[in-house]
Amino acid sequence: MSALIQHPEGGYHFLPGIAPYSCGVVASPGFEIVYVRFLKPLPYRKGFDRIKVHLQEVDRPSSAVCSMALRCSVPYTFDGFNAFNREYAALLSTWDIFVDGVNPVARTNVAPVIHAPNEQLLYAFAYTRPASLTAASTFIVAGGGELPEGALAAPDIYKRGDVSPEGIAAKARFVMDLMEARLKGLQVTWDEVNTLDVYTAHPVEPYLESEILKRAGASSIHGINWHWTRPPVQEIEFEMDVRGVRTELWL
Repeated sequence: MSALIQHPEGGYHFLPGIAPYSCGVVASPGFEIVYVRFLKPLPYRKGFDRIKVHLQEVDRPSSAVCSMALRCSVPYTFDGFNAFNREYAALLSTWDIFVDGVNPVARTNVAPVIHAPNEQLLYAFAYTRPASLTAASTFIVAGGGELPEGALAAPDIYKRGDVSPEGIAAKARFVMDLMEARLKGLQVTWDEVNTLDVYTAHPVEPYLESEILKRAGASSIHGINWHWTRPPVQEIEFEMDVRGVRTELWL
């Protein structure tokens, strides 16, 4: 896992990931991360415009944006996902957010099974704002599926093609390992997590206790949010993200 990098103007540190997004973000001392969801998700380009309006309303610069959550129509092919990522990164690069050419913004992008949108939507975003120096750490771990860190190719999928109950449980265990490594990289712990999101079209009950809740420690008291969705790329079956924030808003 790469070392944390400070965003010089954003009020947060980030774990570098791959070109389109980082592995996670944590607020710098004196700041907190605010998580914002849309009651009605917007086409993502219009959503970006709405973010700019909100940032003006709360007197925060575009560099304060540290995370995005998207919803897509159906899982992309790897080639299609890469093409979208290039488009997304090019748009984000105009926001004065990148640090030495590296995208610091964490991201989750998943495909709902029911009432899927007919275009790429922006579901949520997060930004930093000043907070007490003694406030608890706030952070967001980016969405991750059963791919090794830094990989984005079909042959690298863990237990590729195995959708048996045992295979999905193993994938869940793999992704929990990934989440834990990212938490450590952000210098926070499971006990500081207060939201744990699971994204899969497969049943979660058979392995919920053994592979997720027991691993999540004290944060398991908050349960999980199971989003009946598919990860954003074909053949990936299980994805998660986690966060620990004190302020959540709806627009």
